Amino acid sequence: MNADRPLADGPVNGKTDRVHPLIGVQPLVRALRRDVVLLDVRWRLGGPAGIEAYQRGHLPGAVFVDLDHDLAAPAGPAGRHPLPDRQAFQEAMRRAGVRQNDTVVVYDDTDATAAARAWWTLRYFGHERVRVLDGGYRAWVEAGRPVTTEVPEVAPGDFVAAAGHLPLLDADGAMAVAKAGVLLDARAPERYRGEMEPVDPVAGHVPGAVNAPTLGNVGVDGRFLPPDLLRERFAKLGATDAAEVGTYCGSGVTAAHEILALTIAGIPAALYVGSWSNWIADGTRPVESGD
Repeated sequence: MNADRPLADGPVNGKTDRVHPLIGVQPLVRALRRDVVLLDVRWRLGGPAGIEAYQRGHLPGAVFVDLDHDLAAPAGPAGRHPLPDRQAFQEAMRRAGVRQNDTVVVYDDTDATAAARAWWTLRYFGHERVRVLDGGYRAWVEAGRPVTTEVPEVAPGDFVAAAGHLPLLDADGAMAVAKAGVLLDARAPERYRGEMEPVDPVAGHVPGAVNAPTLGNVGVDGRFLPPDLLRERFAKLGATDAAEVGTYCGSGVTAAHEILALTIAGIPAALYVGSWSNWIADGTRPVESGD
């Protein structure tokens, strides 16, 4: 993947995405001379809180966005990270300085696990010009670029959120995709097989789902694999641009990473945002274990 490309409109693998989803460090350095909104979305399942990493150092001009509060609604039967309310998300993005016509660049520590959720949510609510810093904060630091502890003062943005710009699945839709298409489970293999479940009260997976751990989307440096390798990986799992494809994980975070990888590969896919934490909220839904 050559993420070191200019910050400009252009197709992705012949598709109609207006902005390439990835950007490298050097193109970002050049782009920062223009109107770019930087969002720091560092987050780890189980903590520590991402704001702590942000306070220790972040990209100059970056605004911290809290995944748990800004990119999701409160946890409940809809899942641990359900889709945020449109108005609440709009207000959060405006506080972060997101403007309707600016390009937004999001980053996390390394592998875009959290940044992909920000990318997907912004795209879902209608902001097309969103890119993910490939390799994240680590790539920025390893390139010798400066960091700061200064919290920027940003003018309120004017972003107008409008839901429905990316395909979304509920539990019934996820089951339908598992039966008629390919439903990818982005969790680690042991969680997919039901051998362990460190977060949710029930172990296993949606019947018919295929395991596709997100770690397989990136190299050891946290950068995404080239499009041809991603297409090859997904094709082995039955996920191609000719199939109906959906993704889920524990709570809709790493599943967004899977959507990003599929987008790079040129494969349309829908996100089951409630994911496993929503699936098991209804005790009548079937649960499968093993391979």
